[in-house]
Amino acid sequence: MSRKEISVLEDLLGSNKKIAAETRRLLEDRRILAINLMSSPGSGKTSLIEKIIEALHPQHRLAVIEGDIETELDAARIRAKGVAAWQITTGGACHLEARMIARVIGAIPAETEFLFIENVGNLVCPASYDLGENLRWVLLSVTEGEDKPKKYPKAFLTSQSLIITKIDLLSHLNFDLERVKREAKEINPNLSILATSAKTGEGISAVIQFLLNQRQKLLSRHA
Repeated sequence: MSRKEISVLEDLLGSNKKIAAETRRLLEDRRILAINLMSSPGSGKTSLIEKIIEALHPQHRLAVIEGDIETELDAARIRAKGVAAWQITTGGACHLEARMIARVIGAIPAETEFLFIENVGNLVCPASYDLGENLRWVLLSVTEGEDKPKKYPKAFLTSQSLIITKIDLLSHLNFDLERVKREAKEINPNLSILATSAKTGEGISAVIQFLLNQRQKLLSRHA
């Protein structure tokens, strides 16, 4: 890579950080907890958000930003649950950027408590881009294999939580759950780990309690 290419990349990431910081300030001023979900395609990001909606809505106000290369399929699924959703189609880009999120923030309802940002399915590019979130979750389904933390360490290093999904399939797979937890913790000792199944509901209550606790911390900081 030439020096010019490196400079351009640094400029892009620097600009992204500035926009992300402003977005985070705006969201925190409005007491909105924002969660950025990253994973490989098909790990269950949308299904997890649907289960969270079922548990929290309508007692709590939620909004969702969906990121995909094409289509509004995921946003349509969220809207069918009665929650406002905005679809960002990147047209080929493998990740969302802070400027994309900033364009939507003004449309987020004032009463929103939780904002979920479903990133483009990818464990590489999204890890480099701060979107202005409070929390970053990396999802790993048991169908993907145990090697993902070591293969894609930045996604795990930059996240606060690892959500292991589709654990209802564990009995059908050669997947060492404890190994994944151990290797993820070796990369990021502060990583909180939750194991879930959107199909059976297992682990969802722990996710909900985690979210409620995190928003209470946000409210306490801005009391």
